[in-house]
Amino acid sequence: MKRQSPLFMGIIYAGLGALFTAIAIQTVNSSGWGIFAYILVLIATLDFGSGLRMIMLHFKIKAAQKNKKK
Repeated sequence: MKRQSPLFMGIIYAGLGALFTAIAIQTVNSSGWGIFAYILVLIATLDFGSGLRMIMLHFKIKAAQKNKKK
């Protein structure tokens, strides 16, 4: 099995964060701020954070590879 690049995984995590954010918005609009809405917001925050870290890792790896070639 081929390993996925950090950029691809970062995009997936950011997409999941957007999905959970949209679901949380719909939940708050329909039933208010319940425990389920808070859980969705927490999951979205963790996904966005993980996605951002993965994307930053991708660019750090690329910069290290570029410096290694010099």
